[in-house]
Amino acid sequence: MKTILKEAVISEKASKLQDKGIYTFIVDKNANKVEIKNEIERLYGVTVESVNTARYAGKPKVRYTKTNVMAGKTKAYKKAVVRLAEGDFIDIYGNV
Repeated sequence: MKTILKEAVISEKASKLQDKGIYTFIVDKNANKVEIKNEIERLYGVTVESVNTARYAGKPKVRYTKTNVMAGKTKAYKKAVVRLAEGDFIDIYGNV
């Protein structure tokens, strides 16, 4: 069985949205909205109202050093923004 949810996004914007019942996760690139909804409901025991997804491409990065130029890129990923039903919440910081 593949893991659909990779990690929760912990940022200032994501923390503000959690007060409104909206949570953000990094998910598997091949996962669809129905799979994401079912996985979150199964893991956390909450009711999901909606799921929005976005794909992010890897960005090129260049670093200039004394000896040479190092070029590479960041990883591509897929992000899911999940809205929960009124009164439901997920304790993301419980394991920290």
